[in-house]
Amino acid sequence: MARASAPEAPTTVFTWHIANLERETTDGFVFTAHYTVDANDGTYSSGAYGSIGFQRPENLIPFADLTQDLVVSWVQEALGGEEKVNEIQAALQAQLDEQRHPSKAAGVPWQ
Repeated sequence: MARASAPEAPTTVFTWHIANLERETTDGFVFTAHYTVDANDGTYSSGAYGSIGFQRPENLIPFADLTQDLVVSWVQEALGGEEKVNEIQAALQAQLDEQRHPSKAAGVPWQ
């Protein structure tokens, strides 16, 4: 008799997005990025929002040439790199896990 295998845990997709940028109008220097991180496993979702400031670099990339992927990489690096990115994503994963298997509930046992 074959044993039933445990259901596979859903795969969580993490999406980093730049919600807005603040810049100097004289030269396009981006000094603040507002970002979101969304976690979705197909059933449950969670998210985080933050802002981070940047130091002026030696060589500016023209504002019109910036891409979301580039600015997301700046945000992730300014936050603390891969370790901090993993920390943020782990916290969002914990929120999804809590939604899937709540550790607390409210209510009364009678009707």
